[in-house]
Amino acid sequence: MPDSRMMNKNGMVSNIQTRIRTDSFKSNYDLVGKELGRGKFAVVKKCIEKATGKEHAAKFLRKRRKGEDCRTDIIHEIAVLESAKSNPFVVSLLEVYEDTSEIILVLECAAGGEIFNQCVADNDEAFTEQDVIRLVRQILTGVACLHRNNVVHLDLKPQNILLTSSRPLGDIRIVDFGLSRCMDNVTEVREIVGTPEYVAPEILNFEPISTATDMWSIGVLTYVMLTGESPFLGGDKQETFLNISQVNVDYSQDVFEGVSSLAVDFIKSLLVKNPRKRATAEECLKHHWLSGHTHLHLLSSHLPSLDEPETEQSESEPEPESPASSPELLIMASYTLCSSHSEMKPVRGAFAFDKPFPTHPKIKQGLIC
Repeated sequence: MPDSRMMNKNGMVSNIQTRIRTDSFKSNYDLVGKELGRGKFAVVKKCIEKATGKEHAAKFLRKRRKGEDCRTDIIHEIAVLESAKSNPFVVSLLEVYEDTSEIILVLECAAGGEIFNQCVADNDEAFTEQDVIRLVRQILTGVACLHRNNVVHLDLKPQNILLTSSRPLGDIRIVDFGLSRCMDNVTEVREIVGTPEYVAPEILNFEPISTATDMWSIGVLTYVMLTGESPFLGGDKQETFLNISQVNVDYSQDVFEGVSSLAVDFIKSLLVKNPRKRATAEECLKHHWLSGHTHLHLLSSHLPSLDEPETEQSESEPEPESPASSPELLIMASYTLCSSHSEMKPVRGAFAFDKPFPTHPKIKQGLIC
């Protein structure tokens, strides 16, 4: 658990245990292949550890962004990853290097890529409901561990859930803690952060953030995994925000064709405007859609009980980058524009939450880091 004594009023932690190495990264690792992803302030590359021959992912984070020193943002991300070290479904941090312009995070590397790819895949390659049951249970187990440590992710979406393998379908890893915050029982944290389609109503209303904020995003995420459609996506971001504020959700049989009523009930327990009435991660794990005896054979054999010690897993992938600290908070949008499941096309953009919500320049399709 992050040290609350080293946390500022915005839920950012400034103290880490990991030793930051100042020797040359390239003296210990070889960079191989193409970039795994690139964002505005970071690039992720595959690397091979020279001493062992093991494959990892290296995330190169710029310390200065838009003329401002953002080293503290990176330190916070490291601190959160440290607190999640024993969480089997969170990407593992292996080493940290620093030079004059960048901090380099050496992470586990997941070969399966984002679950987003299968959310928008053709019917033959899309997730089955049985797949979703297993993966959502893993997501909830990982998030429950974070919440017990008073960490909220604040950007749970398909692009930030990776797979250890795609065929056969592997286990999940939660990545990108750049927007995460640490909570306590004293300080209220209010920030407008997240991805437009997945943000909870309290974010838009600038109300206090809580663990329930993540649970709303899991409801949206589950909807997307089961249907291939984004429940609140409008013609523009203002319409998307209005849909979220009014909780305009289509639960019709046309959307949920072939999906069980228990799955719909599960989503309804999360897409609730009042955060106090949303199901918690622990309550979700007890929902009959996930805990019913008919589904037990679908679950990963190594899923820990919430009452049992957590064990480390391996093989995660690079996380996307934390946004720059600036008066205008950048919101990374991942839009799924479609008229049917088979015609879904991923299109991504970046927006700034600011009245009257001016549009940011579009960014290239790909892993946002």
